[in-house]
Amino acid sequence: MELHRGRLIDHLHLHARDLEASRRFYQAAMEALGIPLVPGDGHFYADELWVDRGEPQTAVHFAFQAKDQAAVDAFHRAVLAAGGRDNGPPGERAYHPGYYAAFAFDPDGNNVEVVYHGPHERSDASVRISF
Repeated sequence: MELHRGRLIDHLHLHARDLEASRRFYQAAMEALGIPLVPGDGHFYADELWVDRGEPQTAVHFAFQAKDQAAVDAFHRAVLAAGGRDNGPPGERAYHPGYYAAFAFDPDGNNVEVVYHGPHERSDASVRISF
């Protein structure tokens, strides 16, 4: 089996009570990460993330990848300025050496993380795993 880093999630579909508040939050997040957000009629999307108007089913946790620690810092500042609530400031976590992350709640209570795994994790686009 071959694991391709960065493609574990095919897509993520969220429902937003207040689509405009969610658009502001994710627009700020995507700009900090250098990913375009595409608006639509009653929805928006960015790469594998799709958000439309509706009642959220449940709060979830998910993480975006960042290219470096500066992007993690920029993401955290941007989403808090865009109406997010802090759930953990930027910093190294004990998950593995070099795991640098920040957390914020989006307008619907989803726990949104951004993580930089350090240069040793980002140097290889795919890793072979044997089962």
